Amino acid sequence: MNRIKQYRQKKKLSQYELSQRIGVARQTINLIENDKYNPSLALCLKLAYALETDLNTLFWEVDASSAESSQ
Repeated sequence: MNRIKQYRQKKKLSQYELSQRIGVARQTINLIENDKYNPSLALCLKLAYALETDLNTLFWEVDASSAESSQ
């Protein structure tokens, strides 16, 4: 599952609510969550801020379960 979606659901936000917080269309959130759109750095920063996390955690940090399954 996409990490942005995980954090959004953890915060109990709908795609619409998140989109309103960062100033984009709901469809943009959907495309990002489905890996069909690569957000700009500015948008990544807004996402991280709205989801109360940092860029590293949201986009690059490797999950322990993912690392184990790839070995």
